[in-house]
Amino acid sequence: MSASYDVAVVGAGLAGMSAAVFAANRGMRVVQVGNAGALLFASGLLDLLGVHPVEEGRTWSDPWTGVAALRRDLPDHPYAKLEAAQVRAAFGELIAALDEAGLAYTAPGERNHEVLTGVGTAKSSYCLPRTMEPGAAALAAGAPCLLVDFEGLREYSAKAIAAGAAARWPGLRTLRLSFPCPGIAGEVYAAHIALALEERGARERLANLIRPHLGDARAVGVPAVLGITRSGRAAADLTGALGVPVFEVPTMPTSVPGLRLKNALERAVAARGVERRVHGRVAAVERTGDGFDLTVAATPAPVSLRARAVVLATGRFMGRGLEASRTGVREPLLDLHVAQPATRSDWHRTDLFDARGHALNRAGLETDEGFRACDARGAVVHPRLFAVGTVLAHHDWARMKCGAGLAIGTASAAVARLAGELGRARGLS
Repeated sequence: MSASYDVAVVGAGLAGMSAAVFAANRGMRVVQVGNAGALLFASGLLDLLGVHPVEEGRTWSDPWTGVAALRRDLPDHPYAKLEAAQVRAAFGELIAALDEAGLAYTAPGERNHEVLTGVGTAKSSYCLPRTMEPGAAALAAGAPCLLVDFEGLREYSAKAIAAGAAARWPGLRTLRLSFPCPGIAGEVYAAHIALALEERGARERLANLIRPHLGDARAVGVPAVLGITRSGRAAADLTGALGVPVFEVPTMPTSVPGLRLKNALERAVAARGVERRVHGRVAAVERTGDGFDLTVAATPAPVSLRARAVVLATGRFMGRGLEASRTGVREPLLDLHVAQPATRSDWHRTDLFDARGHALNRAGLETDEGFRACDARGAVVHPRLFAVGTVLAHHDWARMKCGAGLAIGTASAAVARLAGELGRARGLS
């Protein structure tokens, strides 16, 4: 006999995790199928909107004004179906869940933060891990700062960052250290350093190495390695020991902040009673009279689930939410309509770096105003079949810097609509 749920969330990226949290917060019985490993590639930054129009490369310090402009200019973009107040509330709800799970973020506000990146550029982002917040303040003030890196840490160079940021932030000095922990030498990885910095003794030794080089520095930047489960404590300890704020600089994926985000979201959904199937994948979804039957490919045998609603948060090509072939792009689970260029020759522009982007990046599923999947004629496929996050059409999230807002906002809107649908169904039963 199949286990039965109010909603099955297919996918465990930021959109799927958000949908699971929001649905559980509203008293729904939730099952989530999917592995959250893709979150390891996240920077840990939660973007709302950084760039619009992308062909002009215009950046926004006030993301809400940018979103309003985007809604006017791109009426098919998913943001055009979302009210600003709803997106604000959704960010607040998810960040509260992360805080309860032990991962602190800056509160949603009116402005983007400018963050120094691991290549020396500045990136606009909406909500930051608290461990990165002092770096945004130091960058805004142009304060003298010491950037630290470690011998053998791949793909991170304080000197390269300082050189890249020199025009905007000339007051940067650099320091390379051998990490002061036995067993960490030669080629080292960020996660190994972060694990070592869980221990107070390692933090004290690191502070002792940095202190003689402080000089006029009003802040100290380090790679994003300040612990895995106690990053706030590690940052506070180093700040106290050095007498100046210590902040993290985002690193290349896979990243420790991505690992923290993954772990915190997993704790958040578990605390809300969400049943997770992390070692299987949804192999088939069939519509029934009152909902859906899902087949989960798992070892040692497939598992059958029944849900009154389904939220597809399957991502794009890497997440297998979309599949590309010589004949076009398709959605593999329910063969839903995919908005896409008419021919494969229209997928890409001639210039890889064309400022307008590539049409394939905007391919995806069409939905109604409540993010219910639609067919080619625009009709709702099923009143309780939703699609959220990057699987949606008409956005270019990577270039617009709107991935987190897209995930969180559409998940919130879909769950709100689902709550209404389930309420009406119960009233009729």
